[in-house]
Amino acid sequence: MSSSTISDSAFAKPEAPAWHTLEVDQALLKLNSDRTSGLTTRQITEKQRHYGANELVETGGRTPLEIFWDQFKNIMLLMLIAVAIISAILDIRESFTAGKFVFPKDAVAIFVVVILNGVLGYIQESGAEKALAALKNLASSKVRVIRDGKPIEVESKELVPGDIMLLEAGVKVAADGRLVEAANLQVREAALTGEAHAVNKQAEVLLPKDAPLGDRINLVFSGTEVVQGRATVLVTETGMQTELGKIASALQSVESEPTPLQKRMSQLGNTLVTGSLILVAIVIVGGTIFNPSLFEELVKVSLSMAVAVVPEGLPAVITVTLALGTQRMVRRNALIRKLPAVETLGSVTTICSDKTGTLTQNKMVVQALHTPSSSVSITGEGYSPEGQFYEMSMVNQPSKMISPQQQPELLALMLACVLCNDAILQKENGEWAILGDPTEGALLSVAGKAGFRKHEQEAYFPRVAEFPFSSERKRMSVMVETHRSNELLSPLNNLHLAPYVMFTKGSPELTLERCTHIQVGNRWQPITDEQRRTILQQNNQLASRGLRVLGFASKLLTELPPEASEDVSENGLTWLGLVGMLDAPRPEVREAVAKCRAAGIRPVMITGDHQLTAQAIAEDLGIAKVGDLCLTGQELEKLSMADLEAEVDRVSVYARVSPEHKLRIVQALQHRNNVVAMTGDGVNDAPALKQADIGVAMGITGTDVSKEASDMVLLDDNFATIVSAVEEGRVVYINIRRFIRYILGSNIGEVLTIAAAPLLGLGGVPMSPLQILWMNLVTDGVPALALAVEPGRPIVMQQPPKDPKENIFARGLGAYMIRIGCVLAIVTILMMTWAYNFTGQNTAGGTLDPDRWKTMVFTTLCLAQMGHALAIRSNTRLFIQVNPFSNPFILASVILTSILQLLLIYIEPLRNFFGTHYITFQELMVCIGFSAIIFIWIEAEKLFIRWFFRRQRG
Repeated sequence: MSSSTISDSAFAKPEAPAWHTLEVDQALLKLNSDRTSGLTTRQITEKQRHYGANELVETGGRTPLEIFWDQFKNIMLLMLIAVAIISAILDIRESFTAGKFVFPKDAVAIFVVVILNGVLGYIQESGAEKALAALKNLASSKVRVIRDGKPIEVESKELVPGDIMLLEAGVKVAADGRLVEAANLQVREAALTGEAHAVNKQAEVLLPKDAPLGDRINLVFSGTEVVQGRATVLVTETGMQTELGKIASALQSVESEPTPLQKRMSQLGNTLVTGSLILVAIVIVGGTIFNPSLFEELVKVSLSMAVAVVPEGLPAVITVTLALGTQRMVRRNALIRKLPAVETLGSVTTICSDKTGTLTQNKMVVQALHTPSSSVSITGEGYSPEGQFYEMSMVNQPSKMISPQQQPELLALMLACVLCNDAILQKENGEWAILGDPTEGALLSVAGKAGFRKHEQEAYFPRVAEFPFSSERKRMSVMVETHRSNELLSPLNNLHLAPYVMFTKGSPELTLERCTHIQVGNRWQPITDEQRRTILQQNNQLASRGLRVLGFASKLLTELPPEASEDVSENGLTWLGLVGMLDAPRPEVREAVAKCRAAGIRPVMITGDHQLTAQAIAEDLGIAKVGDLCLTGQELEKLSMADLEAEVDRVSVYARVSPEHKLRIVQALQHRNNVVAMTGDGVNDAPALKQADIGVAMGITGTDVSKEASDMVLLDDNFATIVSAVEEGRVVYINIRRFIRYILGSNIGEVLTIAAAPLLGLGGVPMSPLQILWMNLVTDGVPALALAVEPGRPIVMQQPPKDPKENIFARGLGAYMIRIGCVLAIVTILMMTWAYNFTGQNTAGGTLDPDRWKTMVFTTLCLAQMGHALAIRSNTRLFIQVNPFSNPFILASVILTSILQLLLIYIEPLRNFFGTHYITFQELMVCIGFSAIIFIWIEAEKLFIRWFFRRQRG
C-alpha cells in the first residue's frame, strides 16, 4: 500500500460539552429536551436544518475515469505516445510519397502497448474504497424515539441531538447519547473500542473529563450493539460528530503517497527518458552536422532508440510478480488486498502488533493459585481440562506434584471457580472451546484439571440467585443450595451447615476488604492483618508477572438475601484464595520475533491491556527486555508529536492506548523514517491501519471496516504470519531487482547498438520499432516472468530491511546494467560490422537479401538475453551450481522464446509482418556464437568476484 498521511485534526475533540461529565438534567437542558416528552415537531425541523442528516458523509475521491486517465501521465508512456505519433506521421508521409497506403504497424503496436500498460496501472490503483461503506453498515436503519410525548419509530438518519432514543437488547445504537435511564444495560463496543467484553452501562455515574472512551459507562455510541437490558438515551451527537463519524473523517482525510516501488519506478522512468532524450539529441545533432541529408534517417533511428529505452514489458512483469507473491502469501495465511503492498512488505522496519489473539492465543490459562496455606502452579495449554498441580517452593519453583482432592483449601477454591461462573466448557471437533467469557472459561478449565465438571457440581449445588457483576463493585456472587451430598467434597462437609452458600469472585482488593474470615485447611477462622498483607503481596506478585488476578470468597447463608442487597449481603465473607491467569503467547511467536530481530525488524506491542501485563508478555516473547521503556496512553497523551518522535525508537511496549494514540504512534514512527506494519481488528483501528505503510487486519476477529482499510488480512490472526509475509515481500523485491537489471541491461545494449549504426556509416536502422517491441515484450518479457518466481534463499531474513528511499540503481544494480549493456552492445556492434560487410558482398547469386545483417543483429540481441537469463539467477553461484529444478520455468522460457525468435526468421508470414530477413544456418551459428559471449562474460565475472573477495580476506 501507499503510505498515507492523516491530518492532525482527524481525531480532534469536538467543541461540544463532555457529556459524560454532566448530570442527566444538565445534558437535557443544554439540548433543550425533555426526558418524558422528547422534542417537539418544530424543534426537530429546526435541528435537522442545523445539524443535517444523521449519516456518514463521503468526501469526493477519484472517479474510475480519472484513475484511468492518470495512468497516461507516466513519463515513459508519454514518450511512447510521442514516438507512435511521429512514426504514424512518417508512415502517412511515405504513403503520399509512394502513392500507396503504408500500414502504420509500428504506431499501432506502440499504441496497443501503451493502452495495455494503462489498463494494468488502472487495475492496480482502482481498488474501490469500501471502508466508509462498511462503517455505514454499522448504522441502524430504524430507531424508536419519543417525540411530542409519544413513542414512534423513525429512520436513523432523521435523528437529531436532543432526541430521546429507546434501546433494548439486540438493537444497534444509531447515534451517540447520554444515558437517561438504564436497566441492566450491557453494550458490546468491541467494534469501536476493541474490548471484547460487553460493557455494563450506568446512567447515574459522573466521570472525569479525561475518562477514556471505553470507560465512559454513562454514554452509548453509534455502531455499537445492545446485548442485554434496556435504556432511555438522550441523543447528543449525530452524523460525522459521533465517534464513528470521527473515524470516517480520519479515513477520508488520508492523503495517499506512492509506495517505495512506485517511487522507484517513477525514478527509473525519469532516468531512462532523460538519458534517452540526451542520446537522441546527440545522434540527431551529431549526425546532421556530419551529413544533413541523413536527417530523416536519423529521426527513424531516434524513434527506434526511444522504443528501445522504454522497458514496455516491465509493468506487466511487475504486476504478475506481485500477483504471484500474493498467491504464495495466501498459502501462508496472508491475504494481500492491494498489489503494491507485496513489495512494501519487504521494506518493513517496524511491526506494531496488538497483543490479544495476535501475539497470544486469546485463550486465558490459569497458571498460579494462592490459597491461605500454599502456592500452586498448574500445567496445561489452552482450554483443555488436562494438567497437573505443583506446589511452589520458597524460591518460586515447582517442587512437588499435589492432588487437589487432598487439599481442602484447593477444593473450596475449585468449587468457587465452577459455580461462580456463567461460561460453558465443551469439546467441538476434537478441541476444547468456550461459550462465554474467556476468563470464566479459564476457571472451568483449571477446575476440570482438578476433577470438577460444571454440570456435575451444579447438580449438587443448583444456583438459586445471583448478584451480577458490576463495574462499580468489580465482583459477582452466586447463591447455591447445599442440600445434596457430594463425595468429592467430603473434606468440606462444613458447606452443609447452612441451606445456602454464596460464592463471590472479583477484584482481589475489593473482595478481600469484604472478608472477615479465612479458610485454613477445612476450618474457618478470623482473618488477621498479617494475612491481609500477605494476600495483597501475593496479588501484586502475580500482577507483576502479567497475570490477570481474581479473588474468591464464600459465605454460609441461612436464607436467600433480597434482590439488590449486594452491598449488605457481600459482607462477612470467608477468603478462599487467588487465581492468576494469562492469555498465553502463541508458541510460534517467539521464533517469529527472533526472526524479526535477525532481519533487522523491530517488533512493537500496542495494546489496551494493563502495563504490567503488556510488559510481562513482551519480555516473555523477546519483544522487550527487562527495564525497557513502556509508555501508557496517559503518558503518551501528555507528549507533543516532537517529544513522541524523540521517544518512539526506544519504546517497545505501549499499554492502555486508544485509537488516537495508535495513529500518533504510527505517524511518529514514519516521521523517523520507519516503514510501519500495523495490526488491528476494530473500527477504531481503521485510521491507523490506513496510515501505516502496511495495514494488517485480523481475518477471524476483524471487523469489515478494519479489513477494508487494510492492505493485508491475516487469515489466522497470527503474528508469525506477518513475518512470513515480510519474508515473501523481500523475495519479491529481490526478484523485481533481478529482472529489472535483466531487462534494462538488454535495453541499454539495444540503444547503443542502434545509435552506433548511423555513426559507423551502416545503411539503415538495424531494428524497427516493431522488432524492438517484440524483443522487449516477448524475448525479454517471458524470461523475466520466469525470473519473477525465483525462490528465495534462507539468508533473505538474515539481512536488514532495504531503505525505502533507496535509489533503484543502488547496491550495484546501475553499474551492472551499464556494464552488461556496454558488453552486449560491443559484442553486437562487432557482429553487426562483420555481418554488414559480409552479407552485403555475399548474396548467393541474389537469392539472399543484402539487408539480412539487420536480422542477424536482431537475433543476436534476442539470443544473448537467453544466456543472460540463465546466468542471472544468482549473483555469486555459477549456472552449474544452481539447481535447475528449483525454477524450471527459466529453462522452459529460454527454449520457448528461442523457438519463437526462429519462427520470425523462417516462417514467411511472420517474416513479412515483422520485417525480418531469411538468414543461412551458418549465419545463425554466428549469431549464436556472438550471443553466447554474454553468458560466458557474466559467469567469468562471478569467478572474478569470488577470487577478489578470497584475496581480500586472505
